Amino acid sequence: MQEKILILDFGGQYNQLIARRVRDQHVYCELKPYSTGMEEIRAFDAAGIIFTGGPNSVYDESAPHVNPAIFALGVPILGICYGCQLMAQQLGGQVSPAQSDTAREYGKTPTHYDTACRLFAGLAEESVSWMSHGDYISKLPDGFTACAHSTACPTAAICDEARGFYGVQFHPEVAHTEQGAEMLRNFLYNVCGVSGDWSMGSYKDSAIASIREKVGNRRVLLALSGGVDSSVCAALLAEAVGSQLTCVFVDHGLLRKDEGDEVMAAFARWDIRLIRVNAQERFLARLAGVTEPEEKRKRIGEEFIRVFEEVGKQLGAVDFLAQGTIYPDVIESGKGDAAVIKSHHNVGGLPDFVDFKEIIEPLRLLFKDEVRALGRELGLPDYLVNRQPFPGPGLAIRVLGEVTEEKLVTLREADAVFREEIARAGLSGAVNQYFAVLTDARSVGVMGDGRTYDRVLALRAVTTDDFMTADWARIPYEVLDRASSRIVNEVSGVNRVVYDITAKPPGTVEWE
Repeated sequence: MQEKILILDFGGQYNQLIARRVRDQHVYCELKPYSTGMEEIRAFDAAGIIFTGGPNSVYDESAPHVNPAIFALGVPILGICYGCQLMAQQLGGQVSPAQSDTAREYGKTPTHYDTACRLFAGLAEESVSWMSHGDYISKLPDGFTACAHSTACPTAAICDEARGFYGVQFHPEVAHTEQGAEMLRNFLYNVCGVSGDWSMGSYKDSAIASIREKVGNRRVLLALSGGVDSSVCAALLAEAVGSQLTCVFVDHGLLRKDEGDEVMAAFARWDIRLIRVNAQERFLARLAGVTEPEEKRKRIGEEFIRVFEEVGKQLGAVDFLAQGTIYPDVIESGKGDAAVIKSHHNVGGLPDFVDFKEIIEPLRLLFKDEVRALGRELGLPDYLVNRQPFPGPGLAIRVLGEVTEEKLVTLREADAVFREEIARAGLSGAVNQYFAVLTDARSVGVMGDGRTYDRVLALRAVTTDDFMTADWARIPYEVLDRASSRIVNEVSGVNRVVYDITAKPPGTVEWE
């Protein structure tokens, strides 16, 4: 990976999308905290830098800033929303709060572009952009000119073409900005001068070489769940270190119906050492009485590690623990000053002490669709590459409240019915993730001639490109009707079924 873009994160809600959109242009990038030190920034050797949006006002004393030395690197910089205002202020301009008759803008906004500017070259001179700001640039820094405007904002974009500094007050990374992808491509290719060398083929080769260099002749233990991420991780490690790899499948009793046996059958045809550990009782014991979602995740994460440590000691001389952690896990679990959305058991859920020399996470910087692409590069079959995503904590975060064996049995049966009806309707390929959630609510119902007071079950289905954002799936009513009718009639303990129509954001795909 010779070409890299550094994205400095100031806490905006769309920041992960910026990274995704850059990768879409076949350019490698990483999202790092705005507080990243100059030594690390220089070592990253970026072809360009992007400042993200953020919730602060740049003129507040506590607002985040960057080291001024970053502007002397001789590297092109693109500031988005807060990042645009930050650049303007730190380079000598002025940012002011919008008044009723100035530049306060939210939502879809007709915007005019100066197509002589390299950022907007080849674009239509007018189109819709997505605005979300209450401040505006009231004075431009020396050397800058305005290169886009809207009815309310005369500085919708600014540029200093001599230094390669650009700022946009809107969000080119969101789909609502009609020419946003083209603007980002112009910055990457026309301004930063990249050629687009990011591909799964090149990543596979470099990852294999990196793993071999790190591991040497030592042994690796992989936490294999049978999901897409850990399956691709297993194939990559097998390619890199072969017989030095041992895969451990921990059946924690929180799996979907028949899933443990399916995982073992799927990997039986591979020439790898695979150990199944039945640990249902110990995980349920660790979760007894726990209702808080973060605590569930942390306990599950710690118990996973303890199981792997025990297996490692039995095997003898295992130095590395490998995990199928991917980039959304890292981002959502919080990094630097970023907010923790939810701790993934393999990131924020890890205990402070881990009895391995090092943890290997070769997929840590990949988005979900990139992981699938890598799996295809490695020759994995479609049924594994396109497998339904399933979180490491399993059904523990789909049972709201305390996790018990009784609740798990109910949820497994209801989830199996829902998945059967989705498959029967031919929607498996159109819906990216779908599952059932057993809520902690009860409702009154009537079955036969009697009153019931049983649990409310929620169905969740989403469509998404990258699992960083998602929309609720428009499943036909007749499919939902069949699923609901079957669940209420076939699954004991459920008398009401609801369908979740919340997008991500503001929700997450999982309920906990």
